[in-house]
Amino acid sequence: MRLGNAVWIAVFAAASTVTVWGQAAQTPIVGADVSFLLSMEGKGIVFKDAGVSKPGLQILKDHGYNWVRLRLFKDPVTLPNNLRYTIVAAKDAQALGFKVLLDLHYADDWADPAHEPTPVAWKSLAHADLQKAVFAYTRDVIKSFKANGVMPDMVQVGNEVTSGMMWPDGKLPDRWDQFAELVSAGILGIDAGRGASARPQIMIHIDQGGNSETTQWFFDNLTRRGVAFDVIGQSYYPWWQGSLDGLRGNLRFMADRYKKPIIVVETAYDWKTGEAFHGKPPYPETPEGQRDFLIAVRKAVAETPYELGLGFFYWEPMAEGAIARRGMFNDDHEALPAVHAFDKAKP
Repeated sequence: MRLGNAVWIAVFAAASTVTVWGQAAQTPIVGADVSFLLSMEGKGIVFKDAGVSKPGLQILKDHGYNWVRLRLFKDPVTLPNNLRYTIVAAKDAQALGFKVLLDLHYADDWADPAHEPTPVAWKSLAHADLQKAVFAYTRDVIKSFKANGVMPDMVQVGNEVTSGMMWPDGKLPDRWDQFAELVSAGILGIDAGRGASARPQIMIHIDQGGNSETTQWFFDNLTRRGVAFDVIGQSYYPWWQGSLDGLRGNLRFMADRYKKPIIVVETAYDWKTGEAFHGKPPYPETPEGQRDFLIAVRKAVAETPYELGLGFFYWEPMAEGAIARRGMFNDDHEALPAVHAFDKAKP
C-alpha cells in the first residue's frame, strides 16, 4: 500500500489484538439482512404476526433474532441503500437491541461474483488513488455511524468478493496484490474512522458455502498477503452452493485450516416453488420446508468444530417482487413458520 508506514503500523497493531472468539464467547447469531425493510414500510407495507400488525423489526425481535445486516452502496441511483438511509435503519435496529453488521459493497449497485463494478466517481482513478479513495470513504462512513451513535458491531469489507472487487483494478484471479491492497485500505479506513470506539469485527465475505476447494484458494491467497481480518463470511444458497453435506464439510475445513470464526452471512430458501436446483431440493419448497431448511443450516453452523460457527443471517426475510418467494412472509405479509423456527432460542 501507499498510505504511509504509520498507517501500516496501526493496522498491524490492531490485527495483533484480534482474538479467536467462537460461539462460547457470545450469544449465537440469529440474524437477518433487512436492508429493504425501511423502504418497504415507508411505502406503507405492514407486516403481521399471527394476524397482529407490527413493525418488521419487532416481529424478528419477538422470535429470537438478535442481529441485522445492512448493505451500503456508495452512490446508489435505483436502490435505497445510501448512507443516510442505512444510518436510520441502524438506529431503528439498535433501539430494539439488535447488533449491526454493516455490509460495504464499494459499488453504486449490486456487487457479487458476477458484478463487482467500481463506483462511478472512482472509475478513472489509478490504483494508488483508488486505494486512497477506499480508505477515505470507509473512514468517513464509519465516522458518520459513530457521530450518529450507531457504531456497527461488525463490518464486512466488500460483498461476495470471490472474484475480487472494483473491477478491473481488483479483479481476481489476475490482480491478487491489487485486490488485497484495496481490502486493506478498507480495513485501515475502519480503524481511522472509529477513533477511540471499540473496533468492529472485520469480515471477509465470499459465496462458496459448499465449496472447500475455492474457499481454500481464496483465503490462502488473502492470508498470504497479510490481510488482517477476524471473521469468515460465506453465502449458502443450496441451488447455487450445493448440498448441506457440502456446507458441513466446508465448515469443518475452514475451522481446521483458518481457526477463525465463521458466519453463514447469507442464506435463504423458497416457501413456494421458484429456484432451479441441480438435483432434488433438500426440502420441499413450502412454508414448512423453508422452516426445516433454516433449522438445518443453523444446526450445521452450530456443529462447526472448535465452536467457531457463530451463526447465520437470513437474506431479506421481508422482500417483494421476484425474491418475495424467499422471504419469511407470505403474499399478505403474514409471518410464515420460518419466522417462528427459533422461538425456543429466545432468552
